[in-house]
Amino acid sequence: MALAGPDVLDVAGMRKTYKSNHQSFLESDLESMDPIIQFGAWFKLAYSEPSIGEQANAMTLATATKDGKPSARIVLLKGFDKNGFVFYTNYKSRKGQELLSNPQASLVFYWKELCRQVRIEGIVEKLPASASTEYFHSRPRDSQIGACVSHQSTVLKNRDVLTQRHSELREQYGDPNTIIPRPDYWGGFLLKPSLIEFWQGQSNRLHDRIVFRRPRDGEAIDDEQTHTGENGWVYERLSP
Repeated sequence: MALAGPDVLDVAGMRKTYKSNHQSFLESDLESMDPIIQFGAWFKLAYSEPSIGEQANAMTLATATKDGKPSARIVLLKGFDKNGFVFYTNYKSRKGQELLSNPQASLVFYWKELCRQVRIEGIVEKLPASASTEYFHSRPRDSQIGACVSHQSTVLKNRDVLTQRHSELREQYGDPNTIIPRPDYWGGFLLKPSLIEFWQGQSNRLHDRIVFRRPRDGEAIDDEQTHTGENGWVYERLSP
């Protein structure tokens, strides 16, 4: 059921033009049979797109409670390598608590200018404290103070509570040579992927989906549909 009226947007009629048929993303277009390397190629292209640039690392992080109630939000990727994808947060926030109680998570990158999306599923684990501390002290000093000020996801009386505490800590750590200690409730997570899907939109809605995954224990591989990748991965094309 849709609302009607002259000032109501035609949401159902909204359409985006994606790639044309001759611009399909084929298996032969993969730059690597290792999805981490393939992700790096797409990520570099997104970063080099002027309208994306420093926002290339924005990603949706989806988490869930132990009983399956989901939530999602935008966070920033802060590193990736063969081990997985790194991001930082407050461990006592909603997402932090959900990840600690249910380490299953999903990431989604969407670069609309490229008509591309990458979806990643896996298990998360906390980074070593030393790695979190090293990154914490690489951040701008005001960002370090912000992490100390905010007890993320807790209820505030008003914004003045934040600004007052921020002013107090800026005064406390006014000497630039004074080290701001990393709060023990703030640090990093590593998502270790078990599935990475590369999606490219097509205007005829026959979107391209190539998914890399880890084979299941004892799985009999159908060589006609499932292809052997690198470093223990297999990949397949999915229906759009």
